Amino acid sequence: MTAENVVPVITIDGPGGSGKGTITALLAAELNWHLLDSGALYRIVAAQALARDLALDDGPALAALAKSLDIAFNADRVTVDGEDLTLTIRAEPVSVAASNVAAIPAVRAAILDLQRAMQKTPGLVADGRDMGTVVFPGAPLKIYLDASAEVRAERRYIQLKNKGLSANVRALLASIQERDERDKRRAVSPLKPAVDAVLIDSTELSIIEVLDAVHSEAIRRQLVGGA
Repeated sequence: MTAENVVPVITIDGPGGSGKGTITALLAAELNWHLLDSGALYRIVAAQALARDLALDDGPALAALAKSLDIAFNADRVTVDGEDLTLTIRAEPVSVAASNVAAIPAVRAAILDLQRAMQKTPGLVADGRDMGTVVFPGAPLKIYLDASAEVRAERRYIQLKNKGLSANVRALLASIQERDERDKRRAVSPLKPAVDAVLIDSTELSIIEVLDAVHSEAIRRQLVGGA
């Protein structure tokens, strides 16, 4: 019996801006389960690499950096070595750098153990790009959440503006399209749905509609109790 069968895991994968981060946070709160924002881990490594002028293609140095960081998730705050990086890791330059960092096998290997260690009772909702395909392949419920690039760019624009960060919709759209191609074509853990994933297109759905769909699927699979 795999660990995923002992402690239930719901994985929510998909491209940036599909809404997976929001849905993961809401679902984890609704179920009172633990939350894994795997994208934040790569953003943290990218932000620290940029701050230390490390080359974004230096696998050994980036992997060593990832292993050295003291990372803490507290509610909606992210601290690294005692410093609050909640807003820093959401800036667009960090997003672009994170996509490059995430394509490096040594970095993914360094972060994998940390990700799996977050699987604790009563359950875990994991958000990322390879949660269902690589990190938790035995998860009893895998969601792949997608949306059009245009809608994702608009959502990202609103998210950044609400946080007081500068943004341009046209530039965000170009960045999202470039990142999609890079993530899908990378040799290690490419962005794709797990073969047994439930596919949800959130382009024309509200957050509540997506949340209800995922929660209903969890109830149908008897991972959580129904109303």
